[in-house]
Amino acid sequence: MAADLRNLPGVDRLLQQAGGLIAEHGHPVVATAIRAHLAQLRAAPPDPLPQADAILEAVAQDLARAGRSGLRPILNLTGTILHTNLGRAILPEQAIAAAVDAMRAPAALEYDLASGGRGQRDDHLRGLLCELTGAEDATIVNNNAAAVLIALNTLGQGREAVVSRGELIEIGGAFRIPDIMQQAGVHLREVGTTNRTHLRDYTQAIGENTALLMKVHPSNYRIEGFTAEVPAQELAQVARQAGVALVNDLGSGSLIDLAPYGLGDEPTVARAVADGADLVTFSGDKLLGGPQAGFIVGRRDLIAQINRNPLKRALRLDKIRLAAAEVVLRLYRDPQRLAERLPTLRLLARPQDEIALQAQRLAPQVARLLGCEVRVVPCTSQPGSGALPGHTLASAGLALSPQPEALAARLRALSTPIIGRIHDGALVLDLRCLPDDAALIAALSA
Repeated sequence: MAADLRNLPGVDRLLQQAGGLIAEHGHPVVATAIRAHLAQLRAAPPDPLPQADAILEAVAQDLARAGRSGLRPILNLTGTILHTNLGRAILPEQAIAAAVDAMRAPAALEYDLASGGRGQRDDHLRGLLCELTGAEDATIVNNNAAAVLIALNTLGQGREAVVSRGELIEIGGAFRIPDIMQQAGVHLREVGTTNRTHLRDYTQAIGENTALLMKVHPSNYRIEGFTAEVPAQELAQVARQAGVALVNDLGSGSLIDLAPYGLGDEPTVARAVADGADLVTFSGDKLLGGPQAGFIVGRRDLIAQINRNPLKRALRLDKIRLAAAEVVLRLYRDPQRLAERLPTLRLLARPQDEIALQAQRLAPQVARLLGCEVRVVPCTSQPGSGALPGHTLASAGLALSPQPEALAARLRALSTPIIGRIHDGALVLDLRCLPDDAALIAALSA
């Protein structure tokens, strides 16, 4: 026998009993949610019909789900440390505190406390960037794509930029060097071939309309085998002789030598400056381990031109990220303690033995909480976000089976989602980026 829909409580009656929900969400939101839930019940009436208390409980759950931010903390167990889709670098606690302070109160963002006059927001970072890189001057924009865009537009609008074909990269989100050049109003002049570019290719391409030479870090790929490229130092000499600028886009932009940490020979910003680049661009939220930002360091006269470009205001950094970036840059003044204080470097340098022991501890607890098969497995992590292309890190993790897709969906639906990767018929949770055992157990228990 079909349920009698006339027995469903009306909207007005439910609103009279929904004082707590109204106090939390507001009358219009609760009224809309009640109407929507009643419409669902009328479309597919259960038998028996729910009472008012049950309806309000369901509405409360609907409102809680709708009010949950999609931008919420997760556990990154993918094995990719600087995962673009998961927010890249995790900030050190000191930087988080500085960002919170900047949010909580007015700040001397563009105010000179000594003179009482107007100041420059870049001054908060300029001195640190010059100290850490050896550059004459520095400026800051929203991200490295913005840094490349404004540098090209300032130096080369309406003229040519000479770039090796092997460096015409595309990285995540369809960021392509040729497209950025087009938007900057610069004409691309390709030289060399995909795998081999020689010094003569650059010298023969330079003409009256050449504004700059550009060198681009390969980011997320490497060409191996029969290859040739022109070192930055030699390219700088060619640029100087021709009277044009050399722009070196380092992408991830490490401020320290990563070789002592077993992370390969990644070019540093200081080396690029010393090799003679007129401008060097790099990211703040990749290997540097800070908030999203784009840094440009180099010749004082060129930085001044960039700061006069109308695009600078459109691409500038806000006070929150400036505050966080200042703290991160200060950490680099004490390189001996950097690995323990900067999360990105700590995760990159974390030893496999430590991660394997963590996996052994967690395996039985995860199996009990999820009710599935859990095996400790060796796995391979990667830096991510185009940093250290081709470099992998030995790690360890938990392989969950059977039905890895269903398990992955279950973990994504948790209040603190857990993100892994499916590999060889199992859901693998790479533990390199797990801060501590308790974080995983708490997420699964909830």
